[in-house]
Amino acid sequence: MLEQILELDKQLFLFLNNLGTPTWDGFWMFYTDKLHWIPFYAVLFFFMYKKRNDKSIILTAVVVALMILFTDQITNLFKYGVARPRPCHEADVMVVMRLVKSWCGGSYGYFSGHASNSMAVAIFTGFMLKYRFKYLIFFLIIWSIAMGYSRIYIGVHYPLDVLSGMIFGGFSGYMFYRFESYLHKRFTLR
Repeated sequence: MLEQILELDKQLFLFLNNLGTPTWDGFWMFYTDKLHWIPFYAVLFFFMYKKRNDKSIILTAVVVALMILFTDQITNLFKYGVARPRPCHEADVMVVMRLVKSWCGGSYGYFSGHASNSMAVAIFTGFMLKYRFKYLIFFLIIWSIAMGYSRIYIGVHYPLDVLSGMIFGGFSGYMFYRFESYLHKRFTLR
């Protein structure tokens, strides 16, 4: 059963990865680069700052940092615990796929750190800012899904890596949102 799932995942990867064209390679390489999103994160943080006062925004920043650290480290535990090679490290896949990124990354890819981190940010921020931007969470989820797809497009993750990362990231983002709300009520509203 597991072998069939992994084979389907491989076939879906090859289909999605081979949809790419050199015309779009630059866009998806830009999209997948975390550094290009710093201004976007800054805008989201600015709106969180507007929601909280000067003292409690520090608490929010610490919780966000802990959330990213948590999702990143759990991702690494899974990558080395499961030890599923990235598609760009499998010889039979490598000959029929498009590797857009010049460096493939680490040996293992299950599950995607980009997918888990971006979905955690999407869910946390979407809930945090729902008081002001009712539909922001939907935009952020689409942004995160595109981030996951970018990892398939450039050839460094299978769809199951991305889907698992998104599920874990969504759960983490919600739990850290609840944690931040609890801390905010407990320590800043006296």
